[in-house]
Amino acid sequence: MQTSPAVPWSDNPMPWPWREISVIRETGSTNADLAAAAREGAASGTVLVANHQTAGRGRLDRGWTAPPGASLAISALLRPPASVPAARWTWLPLLAGIAVTDALGEIAGVAAEVKWPNDVLIDGGKVCGILAERVTAPSGDGVVIGMGINTRLRSDELPVPTATSLLLAGADVADPDLVAAVLTALGGWYRRWLDGEDLVEALTSRCATIGREVRVELPASGAVTGLAVGVDDEGRLLVRTADGVRPFSAGDVVHLR
Repeated sequence: MQTSPAVPWSDNPMPWPWREISVIRETGSTNADLAAAAREGAASGTVLVANHQTAGRGRLDRGWTAPPGASLAISALLRPPASVPAARWTWLPLLAGIAVTDALGEIAGVAAEVKWPNDVLIDGGKVCGILAERVTAPSGDGVVIGMGINTRLRSDELPVPTATSLLLAGADVADPDLVAAVLTALGGWYRRWLDGEDLVEALTSRCATIGREVRVELPASGAVTGLAVGVDDEGRLLVRTADGVRPFSAGDVVHLR
């Protein structure tokens, strides 16, 4: 894989837990590339960044594309220690959402919110999609967390009317600065997660889904409608339905109003 010499921390130490950052102009999918590297023994803290993906993927293998230079794909490999219960791994994509939200506020000056479980919104429009994929390898299990951020998409380039970009939000941020802000924030939240900190309040305070009427679409069993009332200690969305409060660990969520 040809990589660019431009690395966000070329002259400074990289913040924990990041060890190696490769920047490429174009690839099919940074998640697929990094997952392959993980199976071959890539270390925890390895990061791959691309300015253009030709075969980007979202949840349920949905396609995700954008014109060259209009988005930023960041994939990060983390290998949590065996001491962390498997049930807590469901927090990792949520941590990414919190981190992107914090980074956009800090570096771009925009108010962003998490849409449970894997999107970041600006004024209700999707600016970032997140895809976390577990990787099993002889060197140990890990998670590749992919974050696709719409940076310079114009209104006529939006894939769907409900999307947005930093450009449309009035923010113009250099790609290396954005990568640095996202990884610094994610590293901080990852450390707090490893320390066993209760992250419910951190997510709740940044989550646009809580307090909304929602429809949770489940691939195998239809849809459930109700009021999103919170998240539990496993990061599951709690929805008050006609049958009581139900927890959801996965599903496509539609904000109804």
